[in-house]
Amino acid sequence: MAIIIDGKKTSKEIKDELKNQVEQLREKNIEVCLCVIQVGADPASTVYVNNKKKACEYIGIKSLSYELPEDTSQEQLIELINKLNNQKEVHGILVQLPLPKHIDEDRIIQTISPDKDVDGFHPQSVGRLSIGQKGFISCTPAGIVQLLKRYNIAMEGKECVIVGRSNIVGKPMAMLMLRENSTVTVCHSRTKNLSEITSRADILIVAIGKPKFITHEYVKEGAVVIDVGMHRNEDNKLCGDVDYDDVIEKVSAITPVPGGVGPMTIAMLMNNCLESARA
Repeated sequence: MAIIIDGKKTSKEIKDELKNQVEQLREKNIEVCLCVIQVGADPASTVYVNNKKKACEYIGIKSLSYELPEDTSQEQLIELINKLNNQKEVHGILVQLPLPKHIDEDRIIQTISPDKDVDGFHPQSVGRLSIGQKGFISCTPAGIVQLLKRYNIAMEGKECVIVGRSNIVGKPMAMLMLRENSTVTVCHSRTKNLSEITSRADILIVAIGKPKFITHEYVKEGAVVIDVGMHRNEDNKLCGDVDYDDVIEKVSAITPVPGGVGPMTIAMLMNNCLESARA
């Protein structure tokens, strides 16, 4: 019987722990503050931003919100970020992606101070992760490691296969699993014999953005499967990159969609804000 890895429950536990820590900081007259900037009104972005606001409210983190019009220029956005970089009372700055086409995302990410980069996307944050220094870690991979640890799933010495090489999930995930002493393989759209490689994995982490792509042929008997995907199927129901019903009999543990990895991303964002305030 497969263990269903409950990200909703685990993220609530983490948020409750953070709530206590925020209270302790408040007693020292430190108010943790996150600033979220959204440019335009992309519906999915609005949902994410609202979820972040709710999490801040629950934990007791002060949340500043800038909802800017779609036609905001790159210069205006950079000016705002620089202003926030210089405000001592702001501990975390998050610019909701994707940005409108006329704004260079890389340039914006690099404008955020690495000390306030709670998303963990700044090249300096990525560099620190790659050489094992302390710094902000991209929230989704950090959340996945927390899930594995809190479900007592051993990573050391295990064969971990990651499907997807994005800067936000695949690459930082590989570095984090190396840090946990797993043996790591990263697969991508050009990988030959994908199912041959994935079916070796003790831990299979899938972040490819293709609904129900991973079926039982791709999965080793008794593997742990982490599904980072999020899609709507033909019935408008949420599903992941993994065909959950097809693999459930074969795995030892799996994250569902929804309620698996998603809630952990926001919990780790809150954790990064707290770390920033402490620093």
